[in-house]
Amino acid sequence: MTNVDYIERARVALDIEIEELRRTRDGLNQGFAEAVELALSALAAGGKLILTGIGKNLPIAQKIAATLTSTGAPAVVLHPLEAMHGDLGIVRTNDLVLALSFSGASEELLNLLPAIRRAGAKIVAVTGDAKSPLARASDACILVRIEREACPFNMAPTASTTSTLALGDAFAMVLLEARGFGRDDYAKLHPGGAIGRTLLLRVSDIMRAGERLAKVPTTARVRDAVLAMTRARAGAVAVVGPDDRCAGIFTDGDLRRHLDDPGGLADRPICEVMTPNPIRLRSDRLAVDALMLFEQHNIDDLVVVDEEDRVVGLVDLQDLPKMKIL
Repeated sequence: MTNVDYIERARVALDIEIEELRRTRDGLNQGFAEAVELALSALAAGGKLILTGIGKNLPIAQKIAATLTSTGAPAVVLHPLEAMHGDLGIVRTNDLVLALSFSGASEELLNLLPAIRRAGAKIVAVTGDAKSPLARASDACILVRIEREACPFNMAPTASTTSTLALGDAFAMVLLEARGFGRDDYAKLHPGGAIGRTLLLRVSDIMRAGERLAKVPTTARVRDAVLAMTRARAGAVAVVGPDDRCAGIFTDGDLRRHLDDPGGLADRPICEVMTPNPIRLRSDRLAVDALMLFEQHNIDDLVVVDEEDRVVGLVDLQDLPKMKIL
């Protein structure tokens, strides 16, 4: 095979997986909704979600459990073999077990079901066969509908495990929304790293304020605005009207664009060259909201206002890497 052949074969495999993902999506039925309801009931009763599987499904179960836990639905992984040697002790009456087996006939899982029943937990089968022993023994069944694996021999678990993982992600996201799990809740569970800082910090924590805030009235000249920017070592100046309410913003980019203006730029009224009614946000918003506005509007500076639209700060995109947010 040549390099071109390698790439083409990879595309064929990916095309198969994409096709089977679509089939799985289109095949969603009431069993998925029943599984969500069972999960909601378990969590509301103080129980947890338990993921189990054998072979390639075990690492898939681990990833789904991690996603569930990180989005507010406590989940653990139970190895079916270890369960028969003491680990079954983690199963409680209010728990819900999600058993992953594409064939629905894995002996290790089937041997585990009676013990789970005795513990009082309910079971959801995640399988490709609605008539399999696992599906028949469960309280609900999430179907993994695929017709072929990406393996050229149609043997190695590929499209089936991809679809199972995608269903797990979908299950976690539906649970997240159904439980009213919000961005603030997510932030509490992710305090570390850039994601945690972005979600935990408020705009008031990252904005320039006080002496670092460049601000001039609408009656100012361009000269005054540049001096204010220089004193604050800022790339923008907020322009305010009566009672400090936001009227506009003037940036170093605006300055460069008007350098060729005839008639003496320095003495022009700032209100003639500023950007009126600029994009702004409240100081009590999350830092992630500022990031979203920077990305959506391709800007470098944001005006920060209070509930009365009074300017209280500026957020400079260049400050964010120093705060380890970007």
